[in-house]
Amino acid sequence: MESAPPTTGNSRSNGTTFCPPESRRYVLVAAILASGMGFIDGSVVSLAMPVIRSDLGATLVDAQWISNSYMLFLSALVLLGGAAGDVYGVRNIFAWGIAVFIATSLACAVATNADMLIAMRALQGIGAAFMVPGSLAIIAKSYPAESRGRAIGLWAAFSSLTTAGGPFIGGMVLSFGAEWMWRLIFAINVPIGLVALGMLLARVPRDRPPEERRLDYAGALLATLGLGLMAWGLTAFGLPQDERGDAPWLWLAAGALVFACFILWEKHAAMPMVKLALFRSKAFSGANFYTLILFFALNAVLFFLPMTVVTGWNVAEWEASLLVVPLSLFIALFSGRAGRLADRIGPRLPLAVGAALVGVSYAGLAATMPMMRLWEVTLPILLLQAAGMSMLVSPLSAAVMLATPDSDTGLASGVNNAVARAAGLMAVAALGAVASLVFASVLGKSVAEIEFGARPAMPLAADVELLRIAATNGAFQAIAWISALMCLLAAVIAWTTQPSWQREREPAGAAG
Repeated sequence: MESAPPTTGNSRSNGTTFCPPESRRYVLVAAILASGMGFIDGSVVSLAMPVIRSDLGATLVDAQWISNSYMLFLSALVLLGGAAGDVYGVRNIFAWGIAVFIATSLACAVATNADMLIAMRALQGIGAAFMVPGSLAIIAKSYPAESRGRAIGLWAAFSSLTTAGGPFIGGMVLSFGAEWMWRLIFAINVPIGLVALGMLLARVPRDRPPEERRLDYAGALLATLGLGLMAWGLTAFGLPQDERGDAPWLWLAAGALVFACFILWEKHAAMPMVKLALFRSKAFSGANFYTLILFFALNAVLFFLPMTVVTGWNVAEWEASLLVVPLSLFIALFSGRAGRLADRIGPRLPLAVGAALVGVSYAGLAATMPMMRLWEVTLPILLLQAAGMSMLVSPLSAAVMLATPDSDTGLASGVNNAVARAAGLMAVAALGAVASLVFASVLGKSVAEIEFGARPAMPLAADVELLRIAATNGAFQAIAWISALMCLLAAVIAWTTQPSWQREREPAGAAG
């Protein structure tokens, strides 16, 4: 490997950015590879969960925390990770995040039991918290204003393609390979990450921030602890009484208390991780509340639907992977048009209609789940989800930016990103408990040691197998109905908190 180019300090190559023109293509490729690792990792792990559980003997709670340990540290530390680039240099922090992600991905690939995988996923989440915001930040700081939009567009387009193709490739590996091949989902990050890391260190100069700042480590610690306690409290509702430790309400109360301390700290900290004054805006608060409940619903369905069809319907993983492909493709193809629509009429209508479409899709999933018709029913219903999400993704970003002063747009975007990821954490914890309770109530006590989302270790009698399938469908129906209601609530929130140019530009007294 070549040695890294010399530090440029505060100088700007060609009078524009710290990064010379001949190095910018390496920045773009490294950012695409890194963001692709992060996006694919999240979507394929949920698809592989039945195989992981079978190979490692993991319980449903283990499965929840294989996802949640990653999401906990990513959601709690992503703001710290974004700010760290401003303190230590965006190239250095981005490279550090990739290095941690590579090392922990390799550790995940060789995990010998569920506890080890959960611990390594937590460390992987720390790496992702510095890698994910760094992928966009380094593009923004490496390209001058006149070419930055095109570079970000290429980054978004290629990231969408990897997000769409990754689950399908992972599903093929899982369907036609040996049981241990779920480990390749993590191991593949090593060569990809090494290529990205090599380009950064060899071809991209170091940047030095123009001013000294401090990081809010205390705020990050409080956020992590508060979210973790609340997530465990929600998970505990699905556990037997003798495995809960303290009552779930006590865990939730402890998490809420720590989170209250986080808010108090952020209010008085000299360099807060979250600027609470932003939430004085009705539109900003509304956009983030909208994000919280909508992405709660979205993440719940994306996590539990593959598990349901693979273990309940006996669908191959490659077929289940196709259920998430339309979502990525629709967002890649149509979100730009939705953004332009929001520019013309305001974000209210696209956000409200988009959330409503997603809600109708989830209600359709709940109503048709017992039919177990993947191609004729379930996939067409998910096209409605894809259409709704493509309608709201860009307008949601626009709504956050519109409600924020220009000087705080980066922070506001980071807050919204953290809220979306925290929503996923809470969704898997809370609705995993719902799935466990509903599954147990339908199955009854006829068969011991059978859990939602797991293949039976041995063939069951025909009548018991039919009951298990009915219990699996019933558990996901509960998740889908809850998710549908939350999406409809999000639509109401968008309608009542977000601006609409048509209404505001009409003469006084005109109908809205």
